[in-house]
Amino acid sequence: MKPFITIDGRKIGHDYPPYIIAEMSANHNGDINRAYQIMEEAKKAGADAIKLQTYTHETITIDCNAEDFQIHGGLWDGQTLYNLYKNAHMPWDWHKPLFDKAKELGITIFSSPFDFTAVDLLEDLNTPAYKIASFELIDLPLIKRVAQTGKPMIMSTGMANEEEIQEAVQTARDNGCEELVILHCVSGYPAPADQYNLRTISDMTQRFDVLSGLSDHTIDNATAVASVALGACLIEKHVTMDRNGGGADDSFSLEPHELKALCKDTKTAWEALGNVSYERTEAEKGNIKFRRSLYVVKGLKSGEIITPEHVRSIRPGFGLEPKYYNEIIGKMAKSDLVRGQPLTWDLLK
Repeated sequence: MKPFITIDGRKIGHDYPPYIIAEMSANHNGDINRAYQIMEEAKKAGADAIKLQTYTHETITIDCNAEDFQIHGGLWDGQTLYNLYKNAHMPWDWHKPLFDKAKELGITIFSSPFDFTAVDLLEDLNTPAYKIASFELIDLPLIKRVAQTGKPMIMSTGMANEEEIQEAVQTARDNGCEELVILHCVSGYPAPADQYNLRTISDMTQRFDVLSGLSDHTIDNATAVASVALGACLIEKHVTMDRNGGGADDSFSLEPHELKALCKDTKTAWEALGNVSYERTEAEKGNIKFRRSLYVVKGLKSGEIITPEHVRSIRPGFGLEPKYYNEIIGKMAKSDLVRGQPLTWDLLK
């Protein structure tokens, strides 16, 4: 496993702050100005990248009212797949303006392609990376095509079992992908935190010998922040201007202030991980003097024998360590000792 991958000059791996992807998805709600606004807010919040989805209703499904194409239950109840994607898709002629806007803002932009024609479009735009969505993880021909571009790949694993993940990873590697991150994911919208099984993240890293991260569909940021402690080096969250905006994905997306908190809190969590260390930290050094130590609590004359009434373990910490208490009981004072005096070996016979 490579220790890091690089997207648009930014290194992504366990030794670097978590890479935060703001997933626009369908939250543009058919308005390119809203898409621009989401990008601007993502940049302000500190996200590393904005991600699009590149498909049309014609490329992702067919116009058919048969039962197989009907949606029952959940956010999109009562729609056909065709109508859902017709309303949610991003027009292909928006892609170049959005890529140009990202360059202007100084934020990385890439997309999830859903078929070969989408890959061709994104290659024409010189996308710096690709994302394979969970629902497309079993589309090995698509993964092969993307891998052959030689660009870094991110793959979500929602709904996939171990064998399917292994097949996807192997297909990517066999076709030239040398920079790969796989994302643990629960493909529920929204997804309950108690179904996320975050310990899977560290297992994925070892099992598939690959960097791992999280595609998070929970409502808040707690799951994403916790994932950092388990090795997530990349986190993807849907982002919207207004969770009540009525769009296909608005209701389970972060608003700008929440995205800002995600960027801040995941970085703090990563910084807190540090390294395995039993050394005293800089923040602690000034407080050593407040630890307990052995002090004279009742004065005694030179030549007197020290008893428990003369010495106690108290704060501050300028005397002998408390572990020597039993050794000094019964010893003789070399000189007069006064109450409040730290006990040291040179004061004893």
